[in-house]
Amino acid sequence: MMKKVSLLIVLSFLFATSAWAESLPKLVDVGADKCIPCIKMAPILDKLKEDFAGKMDVQFVDAWKNRQKAAEYGVQMIPTQIFYASDGKELYRHTGFYSREAILAKWQELGYQF
Repeated sequence: MMKKVSLLIVLSFLFATSAWAESLPKLVDVGADKCIPCIKMAPILDKLKEDFAGKMDVQFVDAWKNRQKAAEYGVQMIPTQIFYASDGKELYRHTGFYSREAILAKWQELGYQF
């Protein structure tokens, strides 16, 4: 009985957190771990993910290791940052290095205050 209850709790948590993440605005960075501008973006994305946990979903897709996923995003150059509204609608795309300040300014321009 205890295993069933524990499994139910874990599954409920996973469903709640995935549904919760889907309702957040999302920043997707499509890059690669060996691309110089992408390497410079990594600590910025990590810090954004940490600083805005629960407010913004930040994801990284390695275009060289996951070509199919990069193609699904329609990315032709890396790094590319894609901003999504909380309803999943794409709001803006940027190609190239993007500073933390510029990312936050773009979110503000798009109507999001973090």
